Amino acid sequence: MTQIRVLVVDDSALVRRLVTTALRQAPDIEVAGVARDGLEAVRMVDELAPDVVTLDIEMPHLDGLGALTRIREKHARLPVIMFSTLTERGAKATLDALSRGASDYVTKPSNTGQIADGIAAIRDQLVPRIRALAGIRKLTPGAAVPVVRRERPRSAVAPVAALLIGCSTGGPDALARLLPRLPADLGVPVLVVQHMPPVFTTMLAQRLDKVSALAVREAVDGEPAHAGEVLIAPGDFHLRVRRSAAGVRVALDQGPQENFCRPAVDVLFRSAVEAYGAGALATVLTGMGQDGLAGAKELAASGARILVQDEESSVVWGMPGAVAGAGLADDVLPLDQLADRVIATVRRSRAA
Repeated sequence: MTQIRVLVVDDSALVRRLVTTALRQAPDIEVAGVARDGLEAVRMVDELAPDVVTLDIEMPHLDGLGALTRIREKHARLPVIMFSTLTERGAKATLDALSRGASDYVTKPSNTGQIADGIAAIRDQLVPRIRALAGIRKLTPGAAVPVVRRERPRSAVAPVAALLIGCSTGGPDALARLLPRLPADLGVPVLVVQHMPPVFTTMLAQRLDKVSALAVREAVDGEPAHAGEVLIAPGDFHLRVRRSAAGVRVALDQGPQENFCRPAVDVLFRSAVEAYGAGALATVLTGMGQDGLAGAKELAASGARILVQDEESSVVWGMPGAVAGAGLADDVLPLDQLADRVIATVRRSRAA
């Protein structure tokens, strides 16, 4: 069995104990080393050449952001997972880290007094991310050339009425590169599901709003889905769209998790089948797992268009790879080509 070697970096002895114990429960993961601050982490990355690094944000001597910057100078593709707190300060620092090249993040358990619960929480969050980022397990092994859906029902020529975006691991950076390239006059509402907890989605929307021509904010239950706006599903709430005589409105709920997620991409995609049908344009960006696959099947059956991010530009090609591998994608594109394709698809469909 191939061992994934992980360097654990945290200034808290308790957190180091929780993380190392959680990782040692996975038979395919080896704790290659433990560092107590950013300076030690930078040195140990060079010495140990780990496969993955878990990196605390707040540390003495050199904090996580500083350590990440130095690590990236020499190791551009080394997977780095930030360890964050569920606070506004933690969310801001995490988004800063993601914009500087961190691969993903996990949140620290809120109650580390219960050792067993803390270990389980860390294991459940961290181990799947380590495996995905290390490239040990892929959902679509051997799918070097994705299958592209070629036969489409005639209803697929319907004008695009909404852009739906689903993403997870690597999604915040992908959104920061995609959304600013969409024009203010795109002409359709944009609905986004990014796997993130509360507070984090609020901060993400605020950041994206500052750099985008479209207005970006968290969705509010019951509001209309207007053209010119990007509505992001709030953390811990599913986002649905519902059509009535008054038009399409947003609905938020805390129904059961799907694919271990809330919000879940599948929930949005399924609701869009009823609200928009062939008028939906779905885009699946980088992400771990296969959330969005089941919803994409229903969208494809309704004649909706589906675009996915390619493997080379994805941090993890789980979600987009699952859709492409199932033959549901109209096209598989690098991230830097997706905005132009979206714009062209919307305008061409509405001019017809």
